Amino acid sequence: MVRLRLEGKQLLKSELSFPYDEQHVQIVPSVVKTKRGYMCVRCNNDDPQLFASFPCSRCGRICTYCRKCIMMGRCSECNPLVIWTGPTSSTSFSSPLQWSGQLSPAQQLASDEVCHAIDRNDSLLVWAVCGAGKTEVLFAGMNMALSQGKRVCIATPRTDVVLELAPRLANVFPTVDMATLYGGSADRGKLASLTVTTTHQLLRYYHAFDVMIVDEVDAFPYSVDPMLSYAVERARKPTSALIYLTATPNEQWQREVRRGQRKAVTIPARYHRHPLPVPTFKWCGNWQKKWRHKQLPSCVIRWVNDHIERRKQAFLFVPHIDFLQQVVPYLQTIHPDIDGVHAEDVKRKEKVASFRRGRIPLLVTTTILERGVTVPNIDVAVLGAEQPIFTESALVQIAGRVGRSAQHPTGDVRLFHFGKTKAMVAAKRHIERMNDEARKRGLINEMSHLS
Repeated sequence: MVRLRLEGKQLLKSELSFPYDEQHVQIVPSVVKTKRGYMCVRCNNDDPQLFASFPCSRCGRICTYCRKCIMMGRCSECNPLVIWTGPTSSTSFSSPLQWSGQLSPAQQLASDEVCHAIDRNDSLLVWAVCGAGKTEVLFAGMNMALSQGKRVCIATPRTDVVLELAPRLANVFPTVDMATLYGGSADRGKLASLTVTTTHQLLRYYHAFDVMIVDEVDAFPYSVDPMLSYAVERARKPTSALIYLTATPNEQWQREVRRGQRKAVTIPARYHRHPLPVPTFKWCGNWQKKWRHKQLPSCVIRWVNDHIERRKQAFLFVPHIDFLQQVVPYLQTIHPDIDGVHAEDVKRKEKVASFRRGRIPLLVTTTILERGVTVPNIDVAVLGAEQPIFTESALVQIAGRVGRSAQHPTGDVRLFHFGKTKAMVAAKRHIERMNDEARKRGLINEMSHLS
């Protein structure tokens, strides 16, 4: 029971309601004093503004705690971490993968590289365009690791990706015990052979995983919060494989790949062998000034009307929630079924489901839908593409919503702007570079190139 609860973990003493043998655990302070103030051992926070003190009923003193990771339980001076150091268990499976699909040549190359990285306990970046089928690329490597009794973890910054991935993996690895972890999940505290988790939940783990796969490594909040990369490092074993997955690595990583300083494999084409749709730029004037008079640029209105007339579904991305809430009623005068969705929308899931079923002709959205939503036959536009929220990564992901299915591999990506930005130009160049690489490697059908 104790080993089951503690193995591979770092838990706060206050979380443990049962006795444990101290010869199999290491007890370390969770908050330590440093020259510049304090440091949290669990999340590596040392920002003085993210610590606070309070009269503690547990120790009877003024006690300092970390505010950075408090959502995972309070690390304080008198509440140490209990880390398992005893024997570890493992379960091996005989050919656990049950999948009859076929990989494209580009996917197969990436799959082989993933297998090599896992075999050598190496690190690897899988740089795969949106819609390339990067999850399938992991299957062979995971199968090999699980057959060898290794523990595999797939971590992603966002809960909705966990909820999407977990059933897919359970379907192809039906005999493997699996934990699905996110805030409030029933599997909290479980250590399984295969774990699908948000990166935040890794703060509870210590030297637990032989294979650590970080999906959507460019996504918020992982891309901006060093605590989460620290959590990844502590959760994986000192000798382990580390696989990163992304369609949009940051500039530094792209440079490192080009210079050969970071091991990487690219999948520059989708499985259907058509090129990625390239964004077109359309100047729309000072749209914010126009909106102050409750008007939208005429080119945007034409784009909306054209899609309504052709019955071609589309996303219209806008920079801010407040603008979205104002513009949706205006667009509903063009068609009453047009709707909007954003991160704080309580009907978010229902609206996306309704859009998938074809009941919403045009969905106005913030960057909340820049990734993770696949609809077979849509176009996208961005109004205010020059706004800072639309980074290179965001624009590449937005463009990646289009042309994902073999039945509808093309589409329109329109960036309405009041001045080109470096991010817009970089996003277009990023997509063109991937298409060029795909052509050089023979991964795009020439007929689709000519079309």
